[in-house]
Amino acid sequence: MTENAALSELAGKARAWPFEEARRLIKRLDKLPDGKDKTVIFETGYGPSGLPHIGTFGEVARSSMVRHAFEVLTEGQRKTRLVCFSDDMDGFRKVPGNVPNREMLEQYIDMPLTRVPDPFSNDYESFAHHNNARLRHFLDQFGFEYEFFSATECYKSGMMDETLLRMLAVYDKVMDIILPTIGPERQKTYSPFLPICQHTGKVLQVPMIGRDVAGGTVTYIDPEFGHEVVTPVTGGRVKCQWKADWAMRWTALGVDYEMAGKDLIDSVTLSSKICRALGGTPPEGFNYELFLDENGEKISKSKGNGITIEEWLEY
Repeated sequence: MTENAALSELAGKARAWPFEEARRLIKRLDKLPDGKDKTVIFETGYGPSGLPHIGTFGEVARSSMVRHAFEVLTEGQRKTRLVCFSDDMDGFRKVPGNVPNREMLEQYIDMPLTRVPDPFSNDYESFAHHNNARLRHFLDQFGFEYEFFSATECYKSGMMDETLLRMLAVYDKVMDIILPTIGPERQKTYSPFLPICQHTGKVLQVPMIGRDVAGGTVTYIDPEFGHEVVTPVTGGRVKCQWKADWAMRWTALGVDYEMAGKDLIDSVTLSSKICRALGGTPPEGFNYELFLDENGEKISKSKGNGITIEEWLEY
């Protein structure tokens, strides 16, 4: 028996969870019209609001395991890609507890992360660029094969425009999905679109008072000056709320597989519904347990209570 034949036989009998997940993904693809011919997209998301930690590594490692199992089971006959997506256009909501120059950072609350200065040095264009570089350096150390995507670049380049216009067209359906899951006060201000303020550059959480599907624009009241603002949803002038953003990303990139922690089970369900409303097919996925700190609380980049990658490597 040749080495490849022996490997194929072993893979066929393997019952480890990455192989079970890979088999489920194969079944999904076999049901899609172009499933046997398309490049299979694995995705993992990263929020650069703080330094990468062990959980960040875990997401990429787990996804890589399933990708490897998939390639073994399909004997390398199907092309795959692993996209590591940084949500670096998110608004800066909270200063992490484990960074220097915290008072300086307070001035940039609600700005996109790629417009917040790097508190560590002048080596990087922004806080997000610094954290993105830390993540990529670490992943490169371990030889992960991946493609890095920046939300800021994807929005501004027009990569997401077609799907954003689709989001605008099915706006009411998206609202019907989300509104029953949030409280009365949040319902008053919720919109799947977050405009980037033309004056301050901040990511605004304001309701939309008008929509023009044909023109590709939304209208809102400027919270500082009180006048109406009409803005396109394309070209990086808005970003999406994160559950809508997740669904938009799945649709725009054609994502086939993405994992999530068990705290996001409900979010996966909602984003899957929005993905279908956009005309996309939600990806297969897997929910995993969370890393906890010494107090039994979920580790968080914004809180700074996680084990950093460098600390983890010491052990």
